Amino acid sequence: MDCLFCKIINREIPADIVYEDDDVLAFNDIDPKAPIHMLVVPKKHIATLNDIEEGDLALVGRLQYTAAHLAKEQGFADDGYRVVMNCNDQGGQTVYHIHMHLMGGRRFTWPAG
Repeated sequence: MDCLFCKIINREIPADIVYEDDDVLAFNDIDPKAPIHMLVVPKKHIATLNDIEEGDLALVGRLQYTAAHLAKEQGFADDGYRVVMNCNDQGGQTVYHIHMHLMGGRRFTWPAG
């Protein structure tokens, strides 16, 4: 498989890993859009949000839990943060392995770009 995130999960490509468990890996984004910008990815390859199946519901919930846990652990949960998942080209997805952007350390505006 030629998936960037699978290669990071398999340690074929280095990353600044901030969290790992049996199901999830989180690492700092190499092109951050905020002072704190991490990617939270499942170790199971799922290409897009459209490809999530009923059996993946607990895993997807684990991504959300991990993002909240990291925000608390790193001290920016109470100030607030943004969590984003993009789907397909028009949604801004560039790596086709679902992932959650966890961003903090600044005020975010709405609507998003």
